[in-house]
Amino acid sequence: MTRTLACLPLLMIVLVTTALAAVEVRSVGDVRIYGIFFQNRNVTSWNAAGTATEDTLQIYQRLRVRTDFTANEALKFRLGVMVNDTAWGTGTYTADAPTVSLQVYQAYLQFFWPDTEVEFTIGLQPVSLPQAPLFYDSVVMASKNETKSTAAMIVTAPVVADTLEVNLGFTRRLDTNGQFDTSTTQRDDELDLFFVTAPLTLDGITVTPWGMAGVVGADAGLPSSLQSTLLSGGSFIYPQGSHNNQNLALWGGASVIIDALDPFIIQADAIYGQAGMTDAGRNLRRGTFFDLGIQYSGLSFLTPKLGVWWASGEDGSLTNGSERIPMISTNFGMGNSFLFACNQDFTNDNLGVDPSGSMGATLALENISLVEKMSHLLSLTVMTGTSSAKGMALAVGASGGNGRYVTMGKNLAQGEWLMGVEFETKYMVYQNLALILETGWANLSGARSGVWNTPRRFTGMVNDAWKASLGFKYTF
Repeated sequence: MTRTLACLPLLMIVLVTTALAAVEVRSVGDVRIYGIFFQNRNVTSWNAAGTATEDTLQIYQRLRVRTDFTANEALKFRLGVMVNDTAWGTGTYTADAPTVSLQVYQAYLQFFWPDTEVEFTIGLQPVSLPQAPLFYDSVVMASKNETKSTAAMIVTAPVVADTLEVNLGFTRRLDTNGQFDTSTTQRDDELDLFFVTAPLTLDGITVTPWGMAGVVGADAGLPSSLQSTLLSGGSFIYPQGSHNNQNLALWGGASVIIDALDPFIIQADAIYGQAGMTDAGRNLRRGTFFDLGIQYSGLSFLTPKLGVWWASGEDGSLTNGSERIPMISTNFGMGNSFLFACNQDFTNDNLGVDPSGSMGATLALENISLVEKMSHLLSLTVMTGTSSAKGMALAVGASGGNGRYVTMGKNLAQGEWLMGVEFETKYMVYQNLALILETGWANLSGARSGVWNTPRRFTGMVNDAWKASLGFKYTF
């Protein structure tokens, strides 16, 4: 029965294609199969909380298919199905008792309102806030290059043709209890976000101001990933949780791309955000984030890029909340950095470092092409923390230990340094089939025992992180 249900999305494609012969149907997608050796993913041989040891070798496989059903230039529907990155021997790829993992990850309607240029995009879709493309995707709310989706509605309206447009959007990231709450007393359990962007394109420069407001329900049941990026360390102090039923969050920023000096292209972002702003002071989280990058595209065999960033960090107290920028989902990084989940062709192949509360720089040499059909990439990232060691130690203690709210090697205190190197080679076997080798190395220095050695002696287990992955990527 479960296998039958899993095939329903594909069956629906066939049935709709047959029934609506007048509708244009076009599918694209990709298949990736790769093996990866990864040692000391958490700069130790343990998991983040120090409760388990790691396996160093896995073989992963993933599939994504996106199909557009286009009635005309003004109306279409997108359906995307996937089997997410799953290791051989687990889930779908278990020999005797496979678990069904085929799922719909895009399902949205897109159309123009009749006789206007106002476009509506409604349904399960990828949503990212503006960020300089040099840094891959948004540090606040990202779709990881449109591979992650959320239920949303976006309205796009041109104001000045080819110059200025306005995008208004709403997304419901969480509705924990669905239609009925768990008691007769109303308690909000949603995480709702409202956003606006206004890209302005002039000769030689594009500026995109944007803003977002969110409402976080006290019973929203935030997953651990959101607790560490949206809440403050003070929220773990007894009595834990929100004081108010609903809490307001606000973000604002601007992204800039300057190509007037082509082949030099300059990109930058300035962002401010705060969450829990109407709640008790210990639950407030607010901070800033800045980045600046430059690339040179005047060479046929190489594209050099340099980027820097700075983000505000924690002070020495928890009672006044957090000084790091609140984030919903972040995929910040450049140059396929081994430290961040960004441009890599494969998944599960980076350290997943948190860019908030840090500053750093990345130098990347991309598209190195010396042999036909083969290209290389080399990048170096160096970063350090901007957070007080005292504040980080208090957050570790309040949350119950390393790996729960902040994690050694993922979050940095002042005086801690993290360096990562990425080297990749891609060979095009056929036009649509690439053989890819990814290698990476990272070193954490200055790890503070007074911050991280709860409940175990984590700093005594610090080792360099290594990875080597080899596999195929087929796009169609």
